[in-house]
Amino acid sequence: MRRVVVTGIGLVAPTGVNAQTAWQGALAGQSAIKHITRFDTDELPVRIAAEITDFDATPLLGSKIERQTSRFVQFAAVASDEALRDADYDANKLGDGCGCLIGVAIGGLGEIEQSSCLLKERGASKVSPLTLPYAIPNMASGFVAIQNGLRGPNFVLATACASGTHAIGEAARLIRDGQTEMMLTGGAEAAICPLSIASFSRMRALSSDNDNPQSASRPFDKHRSGFVMGEGCGMLVLEEYEHAKARGAKIYAELIGYGLSADAYHITKPADEGEGLARAIRGALESGSINPDDVDYINAHGTSTKANDMLESQAIGNVLGEAAKTVSISSTKGVTGHCLGAAGGIEAAFTVLAVKENLVPPTANLHTPDPDCPLDYTPTKARERNIDVALSNSSGFGGQNAVLAFKKFV
Repeated sequence: MRRVVVTGIGLVAPTGVNAQTAWQGALAGQSAIKHITRFDTDELPVRIAAEITDFDATPLLGSKIERQTSRFVQFAAVASDEALRDADYDANKLGDGCGCLIGVAIGGLGEIEQSSCLLKERGASKVSPLTLPYAIPNMASGFVAIQNGLRGPNFVLATACASGTHAIGEAARLIRDGQTEMMLTGGAEAAICPLSIASFSRMRALSSDNDNPQSASRPFDKHRSGFVMGEGCGMLVLEEYEHAKARGAKIYAELIGYGLSADAYHITKPADEGEGLARAIRGALESGSINPDDVDYINAHGTSTKANDMLESQAIGNVLGEAAKTVSISSTKGVTGHCLGAAGGIEAAFTVLAVKENLVPPTANLHTPDPDCPLDYTPTKARERNIDVALSNSSGFGGQNAVLAFKKFV
């Protein structure tokens, strides 16, 4: 079987707009959640989010292209550029054998919202002809391909909050199947806007702890009250091992397993006992020939909602059995919030760095462990630990689940 390795990482995250800054922020366990600044929240029940406030795509794209692209596409472009540079990829050698697959859950919802208001208030002649190119999810991978001359497989996956994880898993499958030698892959999202805040609030999915934004996202804590929206992009360069070796690439880790499943249960609620996620975890272990006691770390989906955290705990326990008592688990959503389609890409990057550096990032704000979540969730402080095998879990509305398994490269 053709082996798949990670040779580059790019991050635009609430904890930092490059890989090392974002990773150090995750290790510090310092929440990036603050009061929303990009629009007026006076009429909204939730006024907090993990906004990225220090991002500027102009140095990469130029002012004209920056004005013609939506925020989630800009995130993808900047993170992709960093990942390619990190992988030491010669731009002149990108082409037919290199592809791009990005997960996007929503796309340009903010742009659609703004254009809809403009249409209503000022008429059709004032609507930008770029409204749809701004908004369509596949513009993330399409634009990145145009920017970098990637002429291999190119598409976007939309499986809600599992999008980024599915994208990475399917990109690895393309490499293993011999369709391509390299894939630039991950997840991107920029959906913090009044419409999304209002909708998620009506679902009672968001924390409304507006007075304490930095502690509002507290995965696996007894007093958690819902997730907090985040945004960003996480991108990996995946390569076939012999191809990476031939060009002398540095290798972060090997992607050895990928599991996916459907709950077939409810449009928003996870299946009882996390049964669907359990099958995805089991699939990742089986495809990677991994025993339960081989797993050292799990980057959990861990949204800070009552249902998800409890059912994910059950899923992990049911699959790993006794080994669940010794595995280190954490949810980095305590610092980044829930970045929707970007979550899987950002968290996969954190998982790869955890394997590379033997560091378990903490679960921020976990001060009162929930008795219904009885595993080791690495509360508040990072931990040194040898990590040979790590999993990254994701689940999404519609009952979609995806799990990646990474192994230390030796």
